Amino acid sequence: QVHLVESGGGLVQPGGSLRLSCAASGSIFSISSMGWYRQAPGKQLEVVADIKSGGSTNYAVSVKGRFTISRDNDKKTVYLQMNSLKPEDTAVYYCNADLFTTRWARDDYWGQGTQVTVSS
Repeated sequence: QVHLVESGGGLVQPGGSLRLSCAASGSIFSISSMGWYRQAPGKQLEVVADIKSGGSTNYAVSVKGRFTISRDNDKKTVYLQMNSLKPEDTAVYYCNADLFTTRWARDDYWGQGTQVTVSS
């Protein structure tokens, strides 16, 4: 069984910063990619950023230059440093991991979500 546990959400003023963390635990053989998605009220789930096992990253256009994704492979943890936050960044942020539980069994796993609210 695999668990993804997120932390670091909260309320912040526009222009502020937050750092999200997501730790994977359980029966994990290897992790291919990890990433962050978000869903704002009334909107579809969208990808925010992802990072491959080799370190290559991708960002949504709306967060490029403001958010930084990083990963600690030894700790099986992914981070999202969010700077210059805007009210439109308000959403529930979900951690995702594309991983192998055995050499051949690969699947997607999701965290429970953490609320980020940007408001004055």
